[in-house]
Amino acid sequence: MEKIVITGMGTVNPLGLTVEETWKNIKNGVSGVGPITRFDTTGWLAQIACEIKGFDAAQYMPAKEARRRDLFEQYASAAAQEALQDSGLEVTPKNAGRIGVLVSSAMGGLTSLQDAIFTLKDHGARRVSPFLIPMLMANGASGLIGIDHGIKGPAMSVASACASGIDGIGLAWMMLRSGMIDAAVTGASESTVTEIGVAAFDRIGALSRRNDDFSMTPAPFDKNRDGLVMGEGAGILVMETESHAKARGANILAELAGYAATADAYHVTAPSSEGAGGAEAIRQALATAQVNSDEVGYISAHGTATPLNDASETKAVKAVFGERAYKTPISSTKSMTGHMMGATGALETIFCVQAIREGVLPPTIHYETPDPDCDLDYVPNVARDAEVNVAISNAFGFGGHNAVLVVRKYR
Repeated sequence: MEKIVITGMGTVNPLGLTVEETWKNIKNGVSGVGPITRFDTTGWLAQIACEIKGFDAAQYMPAKEARRRDLFEQYASAAAQEALQDSGLEVTPKNAGRIGVLVSSAMGGLTSLQDAIFTLKDHGARRVSPFLIPMLMANGASGLIGIDHGIKGPAMSVASACASGIDGIGLAWMMLRSGMIDAAVTGASESTVTEIGVAAFDRIGALSRRNDDFSMTPAPFDKNRDGLVMGEGAGILVMETESHAKARGANILAELAGYAATADAYHVTAPSSEGAGGAEAIRQALATAQVNSDEVGYISAHGTATPLNDASETKAVKAVFGERAYKTPISSTKSMTGHMMGATGALETIFCVQAIREGVLPPTIHYETPDPDCDLDYVPNVARDAEVNVAISNAFGFGGHNAVLVVRKYR
C-alpha cells in the first residue's frame, strides 16, 4: 500500500506562533505556564493556565472576519496557513475536490458559547450574535479552512475528547490510503481557557492548583504531580500520498506509517487502571505500520500530570514494550505547553516529526521526584540528542478514547 507522508506543519500554541519558534522553546525546556489573564480568578482554586501570547488574528484574516470566528477557529486558520505555506501545496480548481480538511476539536467554540450565554442572561435573546452557531460548532474550523483556501474535498471534525486531534489525523490517513483523496489539511484546535472551561475541569479534580508557585507544574510522571494545566492552540499537518507529493516535488518531512484507536469501556473520565485500552491502541498502531516495538526510538506521551493517567500510561507502555520499555525514551511536552485538550495530540505529532528530523528528544520538565509507579525514562528536564527512526504519539481521552499514531523517518 502506498505511503502517506507529511509535507507541511503549522501551529499556534503557548510556546510560539510558528513551528520554528515552538520547537526552539521545546528544546530549551521553556514553560508556558502563568497566571490566567483572560478573566478574574480571585477566589478560584485553579488560577493558572498556558495561554497563547501575542496572537493577533488580523495578521491572518480581515478584522471583520476574525470577529465572526471563535478563538479555536482563528487558531486553526492561522496554523493551517503556515502548514500550507510550508508544504507548498497549491489549491486549484482542478485539484480542490481531491483535498480534504479534517480539523478536529473536543470542545468547539466554548469561548463564544460562554459569551453568548452571558449576553443572553444580561441583555436578552435579541442581542445574541447571528454568527453564534458557526462560531461554536466543532466542525467550524474545517469548514472555514475549506472556504479560506477553496478546498472542496471531504471536510469534517472528529470529537473524541483529548484523542480528537490524533483521531482526525488518523481518519485523514485512512482516506488517503483508500484513494478517496490525494492530500489533506488535518489536525486540531482548541480554546478552552475560559471561565466555564477552567471551572469545569477544576471541579472534576483535574487541574493543578499550584497558583503561588507554578514554576514546577505541571509535573508529568513526577511523584508529586497534582494535575494538568489547561492550554490552548492548534496543530495542523498537510499530508499526502507519496506519489502525489513526489509528482509535485514536495519536501517530504516524514511518513505517517500507522494509526489505531480503541476504547476502554471502563469509565467516562478515569483511564483503565492497568492501561489495557491504551496498550491495545499502541499494539494495533505498530501493527498497521508493520513496526516492531524495538524499532521505536521515542514515545510522545499523553502525560497529563494527573495521578491516574500517568500511572496508567506507564503500565500501557510496559505491557507493549516489556523490558524494552525501560530503554525507550518517553516524554510529555504538556509539561511545557499545558494540555491543549483535543489539539495536543496533533501538536505532539509535530514534535515527533521534529524529533525524527533533528535527532532531538523533547524533555519532560518539572521532573524532580521519581514515582515508583512511573519508573521509565521520561527524558527529565533537558532535551537529549538521539537518533530516532520511529516515534509514536499517544492520546488518551475522557470517555475512554485511546488513539495512537506512528511516525517514521521517510526513505
